[in-house]
Amino acid sequence: MKRNHLVLILVVVVLALMVWTGVDNYRRRKAEQANLRQMQAILTPAAPASSADATAPPEEEEKSPLEGKAAPGFALEDLQGQKVSLASYKGKAVLVNFMATWCAPCKIETPWLIQLRNQYGPQGFEILGISTDDLDKDDKKKMAEDKADIAKFVNNMHIDYPVLIDGDSISHPYGGVDALPSSFFVDRSGKVIAATVGLHDRSELEANIKKALASGGA
Repeated sequence: MKRNHLVLILVVVVLALMVWTGVDNYRRRKAEQANLRQMQAILTPAAPASSADATAPPEEEEKSPLEGKAAPGFALEDLQGQKVSLASYKGKAVLVNFMATWCAPCKIETPWLIQLRNQYGPQGFEILGISTDDLDKDDKKKMAEDKADIAKFVNNMHIDYPVLIDGDSISHPYGGVDALPSSFFVDRSGKVIAATVGLHDRSELEANIKKALASGGA
């Protein structure tokens, strides 16, 4: 009798585990689908609500107040502890790209940036990745761990352009950088010729790179 009772309890436990696993898998799939739809919504503009709306001009992104002005200068450490300044890239077209390891749109954009740098690097184009990840500057051990996390992200994403840390320290001159990724396209003379906030498609990034390369030359 006791054996039958134990068997019954075991069966109930197994069934409960199966139900919990099924519910957990369902929730995870729904979350993944929601994330995918969110990314697609970012990349795909919404369709017009009516034929009348279709004739209206598309809403333009608010222009950055930095456009047409000299890019704010900065000097930040890279992951090897070397200071890197924006001024040292004068004569090149530079994409100043504010990002973070936790930023999902950044992970979508990064492979495009790597490809575009490889394509346009020979023409004088460079990217400076500006990490806005939090750094515990008061604790050397924690600071080392924070830098290691950024380095791991850089390695996993196969980023081959300079990535600088402590981006929050220069965010104010660039408008506060309230959303990621935020990109500033700087021409050969050091002037901001375009800026984007959030995830934009590859073709728009490429168009702005071409614009930066063609501007500010001797």
